[in-house]
Amino acid sequence: MSAAAFEGPERLDINGRTYAWPRRPVVVVCVDGSEAAYHERAIADGRMPFLERMLERGADLRADCTMPSFTNPNNLSIATGAPPSVHGICGNYFYDPDTDTEVMMNAPELLRAETLFERFSQEGALVAVVTAKDKLRRLLGRGMRGGMCFSAEKAEEATAEEHGIGKVLERTGMAQPSVYSAELSELVMAAGVAVLESDRPQLMYLSLTDYIQHKHAPGSPVANDFYAMLDGYFERIDALGAVLVVTADHGMNAKADGEGTARVVFLQEFLDGRLGGGAARVVLPITDPYTVHHGALGSYATVHLPPDAGLAGLADEMRRLPGVCEVLTREEACARFELPGDRIGELVVIAERNTVLGTTPERHDISGFTEPLRSHGGLTEQRVPFLVNAPVDGLPEGHRLRNFDSFWVGTQLAAR
Repeated sequence: MSAAAFEGPERLDINGRTYAWPRRPVVVVCVDGSEAAYHERAIADGRMPFLERMLERGADLRADCTMPSFTNPNNLSIATGAPPSVHGICGNYFYDPDTDTEVMMNAPELLRAETLFERFSQEGALVAVVTAKDKLRRLLGRGMRGGMCFSAEKAEEATAEEHGIGKVLERTGMAQPSVYSAELSELVMAAGVAVLESDRPQLMYLSLTDYIQHKHAPGSPVANDFYAMLDGYFERIDALGAVLVVTADHGMNAKADGEGTARVVFLQEFLDGRLGGGAARVVLPITDPYTVHHGALGSYATVHLPPDAGLAGLADEMRRLPGVCEVLTREEACARFELPGDRIGELVVIAERNTVLGTTPERHDISGFTEPLRSHGGLTEQRVPFLVNAPVDGLPEGHRLRNFDSFWVGTQLAAR
């Protein structure tokens, strides 16, 4: 791409925020399920030499992700630069009381705000979006004009006509990986570097999968191998002259006791005993088609209740359940976590650090797990890395850094 192709409007106003038009590529990498301990341990063990050097000259910051600390809400927050109250995606799925159906939050029509990718591409920028799982592709690519948007999960099916690129596996030299593998994330990185080398898009978003983080703790050999792989791709992106921002959609914590037994609060079982079967509905927004690594168990739930449930008293009872951290009303949760009120229940329940929330025991099969349960969704997975290959200055005084500031910071740096 020629230098002239980077010409465009000086500023773009998107979802109430102002973005600079970049003069060089901006690459944001969302390392799904990451937290500072992963890269810190890998650096200490000598497995990320480039990142160690990058942070000495760049920025080693921490940010908060949106709540709930799940994949879809945070990827769409990064893509829109806004919280779920603006873009409407508040989980991997939700219950629609108007139709009495549980709905996967993968459809583009559920998105209530334009993405940065949509707007920048419509203004003439070349945009590339590569996701690990196909569930995010249609949401992130909604409204994009030209450019590339494809998933590693379906890389062998990508075509120039539908996805803006073909022969992805041939371009990367990789075989089609399993959706449950570290190689799925590696394919995202390899494809991103290949596109950056050949096409030099103004904006690139690389969204990985948390399969490794769900199974392996920071500093473990498998985790260190994974982060060492990322280190090599970070170095290549930096060498190609891009502004690189590395963040995460959420962190990850062990959700088991000292003997490796999962610590689960079965909310539906409790409510059925309290109100009778079928009166209440517990929704676990972590639920998606890929439950092998978490068993649909996370640390956040919403509860839909009948009008006569006795909301205040029931909330007090739930707060006293061992393993429960907080119980908020819909109004409290919307105010505190910037959520869309019509897509959550009357109550929001958040578990303690090492506990997850379930429905009933028979609905969650984790018998095949070979490692103790690790998951996310709560407040204790909200703190994530925010790593940049250049110094970050000029943030407003008192600004609370969020993972969805990634492109806002990146475009400012790339406009200089």
